Amino acid sequence: MRKVLNRLSARSNARKSLELFAGAGGLGIGLASAGFVPQLVVEHDKWCCDTLRDNHGALCGEQKGDELPWRVVQDDVRQVSFVQYEGKIDLVSGGPPCQPFSLGGQHRAFDDARDMFPQAIRAVRETRPRAFIFENVKGLTRSAFLPYFEYVKLQLEHPGMTSKPSESWQEHLRRLEQHHTSTHRPDLHYQVVTKLLNSANYGVPQRRERVIFVGFRDDVDARWSFAQGDNTQEALVWDQLFGTYWDRHRVAKSARVLEGRALQLSRRLSRDEKPSSSPWRTTRDAICNLSEPAKSETSSSILNHRYQPNARIYPGHTGSYIDEPSKTLKAGVHGVPGGENMLRRADGSVRYFTVREAARIQTFPDAYKFHGAWSECMRQLGNAVPAELARLVGKSVAARLDDSELA
Repeated sequence: MRKVLNRLSARSNARKSLELFAGAGGLGIGLASAGFVPQLVVEHDKWCCDTLRDNHGALCGEQKGDELPWRVVQDDVRQVSFVQYEGKIDLVSGGPPCQPFSLGGQHRAFDDARDMFPQAIRAVRETRPRAFIFENVKGLTRSAFLPYFEYVKLQLEHPGMTSKPSESWQEHLRRLEQHHTSTHRPDLHYQVVTKLLNSANYGVPQRRERVIFVGFRDDVDARWSFAQGDNTQEALVWDQLFGTYWDRHRVAKSARVLEGRALQLSRRLSRDEKPSSSPWRTTRDAICNLSEPAKSETSSSILNHRYQPNARIYPGHTGSYIDEPSKTLKAGVHGVPGGENMLRRADGSVRYFTVREAARIQTFPDAYKFHGAWSECMRQLGNAVPAELARLVGKSVAARLDDSELA
């Protein structure tokens, strides 16, 4: 009984959050691990909601272990009001749909109806959280999008300053710039930092670059910064040249292959100059203790670990070399359904990643069950934030919120 009371006390003191555009839950899992308890999880896609409910017990209100069930709402976020959470939320988080800015998309940005940043900003305006975390694809920082990137950032800094009827985004941007440089700013205001992060530098076995927007309300003395990750390619190549990488994975000498930049780095590294950083984690590191995929789900003892046939290499899509971090997993919405979601061995042979292997690459827990066909599950994973990266960002934000309360 005492343990139960302690858990309930900890939950009551936990930091409360809202999760928007939740997808399969990568960002939410990481933030929950950092101590944020979602009060509401909004996602419009049926398969994603099935995945979220099955893993977080919100469908029937069941409780799994020490976790509270997530309240998952399947709806268009534009139809959801957040005013009832005003003043009750520590963090708003989410990944607004990225197609308008994706390097694989049509790059329509502010002319694209799929741009959901206005809804993310509305959620901040209505709830007035102490902090927020939003993420998006690297394409948002392309030079063609920089004016809109600055527009998004200024809206997040001044979420109460909404656009006027019939006002263009450029006109709204000018008003925001004037307001931002004014000495009189009585309305809701956030200090915002943006960072471009490579997941591989933070212990994720995937070269996945994401832009994060982290904001703290003006009354929070956060003094926040997010350090560069401790993992590097130099340390990985050194381990492959002079360390134990190949031996601990029992890789035959004929299969010990370095490619691309790794091969270039190998010519400059010395046994006597071991990097102080930790090695990048590779695809082999992530999946080494998984058996070969089963031909059917029923014949596999591992969840979501079924063989997907017909993988092939074609120009621009050669899969992920097993002894490097994987390439960015793709959602398959740009005319290349799963074309990069392949494992490539040293001999050049390829096969598709199983859903479980892709989940390992995205640092989801092994017990996490994905709903839908292989292509649907890969879409969920291709759109996800690596859970470990989300945990590290969330942990740093939570620490600054704690420090600000003690100041």
